Amino acid sequence: MSRFVQKNKYNNSFSLTRSTRIRVQHLLKKYKEQQMGNIHFEDRSRHLRDLPLLSTDFNSWFQLSDWDRLHRAFTDIQTYWSMLERKRKQLEKEQNVQRMATSLLQSIKHIQLDLRDLMSQVSSQMKVVRSSWVRPTPAAALQNLQRSSRTVWESRVEGYIILRDLDLYLTKLARDFLLLASKTHL
Repeated sequence: MSRFVQKNKYNNSFSLTRSTRIRVQHLLKKYKEQQMGNIHFEDRSRHLRDLPLLSTDFNSWFQLSDWDRLHRAFTDIQTYWSMLERKRKQLEKEQNVQRMATSLLQSIKHIQLDLRDLMSQVSSQMKVVRSSWVRPTPAAALQNLQRSSRTVWESRVEGYIILRDLDLYLTKLARDFLLLASKTHL
């Protein structure tokens, strides 16, 4: 595959990442208003251990091979997709009980479609970088996502954390695609 075609693929992934981030930001705002009761709700002190790490040492990040960078992106996106799937199903159950607005559920589904498209693009790019790569099964990402029973508030905070971290992660992912695109013409 020519470098020009590969660069265009990375640029397309960058664009999809940016548009997905905008959707996540809108959903986070709506989620904070509807689920947290305060559009200005912020809590940076809490983290979920199942989410990908957001901080990265610059030298380690810069030295990653293209395949390692894409593989990490694929597994991280898959993790966020799985977390959103679990949260969406949980909200669907609550909706049946409380007649909650469906706009949150629709927004989550749209973001999941974007993440699925990103996974597909990254998978395709990985095959170009290393033709022997085999796609992992989604079930592996779901195994560690089972939670014990939580209060309604804890569950809502968990949803907030997922969206907050996904927003930050997509910024990091966009940088990866910019770096990959820039390397195609070196």
